[in-house]
Amino acid sequence: MPLRIEDVIHELINPVGQLETTVDVLEFGDPSAEVRGIATTFVASSDVIRQAAKSGANLLISHEGIFFSHHNNREAIKNDPVATEKRKLIEETGMAIFRFHDYWHRYQPDGIMAGLIEQLDWQKYLAEYHPASAIIQIPEASVREIAGHLKSKLGVPYVRVVGDLSMICSRIGLLAGYRGGGLMAIPLFEQEDLDLMILGEGPEWETPEYVRDAVQQGKRKAIIVLGHAQSEEPGMNYLAGVLRARYPGLPVYFIAEKPLFQII
Repeated sequence: MPLRIEDVIHELINPVGQLETTVDVLEFGDPSAEVRGIATTFVASSDVIRQAAKSGANLLISHEGIFFSHHNNREAIKNDPVATEKRKLIEETGMAIFRFHDYWHRYQPDGIMAGLIEQLDWQKYLAEYHPASAIIQIPEASVREIAGHLKSKLGVPYVRVVGDLSMICSRIGLLAGYRGGGLMAIPLFEQEDLDLMILGEGPEWETPEYVRDAVQQGKRKAIIVLGHAQSEEPGMNYLAGVLRARYPGLPVYFIAEKPLFQII
């Protein structure tokens, strides 16, 4: 019996159960179409869509929204030339695109976090999972050394740091994606006795400014900011592995994008 797009979607949401409110929908495509191949990605950029089509996949699973907003407000850009050309590309390639954000974050453990920890090779150092964070207990290392480890394992050219690069750390809070805001991140420092917080992103004047004040007061605190995509791409690579195991014989690809920002 052929595997249909709706079958894959059902299996993806089944571990969580149907959410009443979610951004996770089939954005484009016929749910009854047979799946010839699957690609996963952090965000379905134009190049990612082209690469997915070239690979032979006809189902693209994207963690973030296609049209530049979390809630995918297409009305605001319905006449925008960039959005119009992107819709044309999707239609020409016949690509079905499923947004897989809320459900993946609600897996136990969070699929994005599990993938990040695996790519960092920190499974053996995992102390505790929280709904939106993980606590990591590593052998003592400096902030500089940890930053180098992150760059090497994630294949990124840079990270951003607030704090003393020579400070020795052991207990780390890990928050992927947009979880670096003050209300979520700052309390973890004291609640979990953290030396260092590794964030995807958040407002720069909240947690980073808290850490700056802490350092100016002589307290031992630091943060490393990876960037949203850099912190969540590993989770979508991890999803590709899950899908390969679930559908042996079906081509499944992970498609990464280049870092968004250039440092000049």
